[in-house]
Amino acid sequence: MIVDKYREMLGAKSVIRELSEYATARGREIGYGNVFDYSLGNPSVPAPESFKKAVIRLLTECDPMDVHGYSPSLGIPSVKEKIAGSLNRRFGMDYTGDHIFMTSGAAGAIAHAVRLVAQPGDEVLTFAPFFPEYHPYVDLTGARLKVVPADTENFQINFERFGEMLTQKVMAVLINTPNNPSGTVYTKETLEKLAEIMSEKERQYGHEIYLISDEPYREILFAGVEEVYVSRFYANTISCYSYSKSLSIPGERIGYVAVNPACKDAVTLVNMCGQISRGIGHNCPTSLIQLAVAEVADETSDLSVYERNMNILYEELVKLGFTCVKPGGTFYIFPKALEEDAKIFCQKAKNYDLILVPGDTFGCPGYFRMAYCIDTEKVERSLPALRKFVETEYGQKNGAN
Repeated sequence: MIVDKYREMLGAKSVIRELSEYATARGREIGYGNVFDYSLGNPSVPAPESFKKAVIRLLTECDPMDVHGYSPSLGIPSVKEKIAGSLNRRFGMDYTGDHIFMTSGAAGAIAHAVRLVAQPGDEVLTFAPFFPEYHPYVDLTGARLKVVPADTENFQINFERFGEMLTQKVMAVLINTPNNPSGTVYTKETLEKLAEIMSEKERQYGHEIYLISDEPYREILFAGVEEVYVSRFYANTISCYSYSKSLSIPGERIGYVAVNPACKDAVTLVNMCGQISRGIGHNCPTSLIQLAVAEVADETSDLSVYERNMNILYEELVKLGFTCVKPGGTFYIFPKALEEDAKIFCQKAKNYDLILVPGDTFGCPGYFRMAYCIDTEKVERSLPALRKFVETEYGQKNGAN
């Protein structure tokens, strides 16, 4: 017999992917340049030239077994050392290569991190709005993901509800800053309070509570936003990183787990990742890409387009009367819809070839996400369609009824 759990999941496919597929199909009808597709968070800027040169050099100058052979289960040691050194330089940490485990992107990193610290029957908390794939990442381990309701005033943390939900069954707290879908960056004060509460509950319950920090947007920060590194605030932190956004290489599927050296049994946890891989098939990310990212560990693509796009959209949305928390990073914006049901709102938007994602899937009904990782020229061309949509459907023009 086939497994019913996965067959049942066929009826709950990713809303984001379905909208992206619709946009592609619509593009075949009218030209994709005429579809204002804000559905999928696929980086729109090229990878750094230095990354391209590193790949070419590795392919042409290095031993084929080094670049095409299996890597060690925990990752290539020289790569892990370079990543540790980069983190130490940038964030004042004291990682060694022994604290790093190479993965197939942040998804692979989270898959390992959850299995390190949560078993069937345990609970993992996250905060709305949240990336919807957290549910399969956690729930398919036998643990249960529980969602703390959003603080919609600023999309920081709803600490009152967090305190109520942080029971003895909770073994981990999963956060994402800068945040998909809101673009919010947790402040130093937020992280200090989070660490204080978790440390107190650790003492009260007599067991570790791990902080799993999902950080693929760490380098996409906007002017005036302080860069804070989560692991500096809480000892039992497991960072999950991907180069997909910082280097614009999502198809290469490369990232890592970095266990805070101050974490209890830090090196043992990394070694355990190698055993988890045996069961979930995330073994040995491609050697070529491990070696290539190590050569550009301190670099990023030119990410400035995202802030430019954000400012254009934020200004227009506010003029049109939307309630919207201004993003501090990422390439997402998360306004409140102009009617209670964001699904209906986004369905109406499709009639204007605006592809928007309802916030229900992110644990925030009544809101919608726009992924503005597209060319600035296309963002600007989408504004007349946005204005027409709002004026025709809701009678609003530049915020006036």
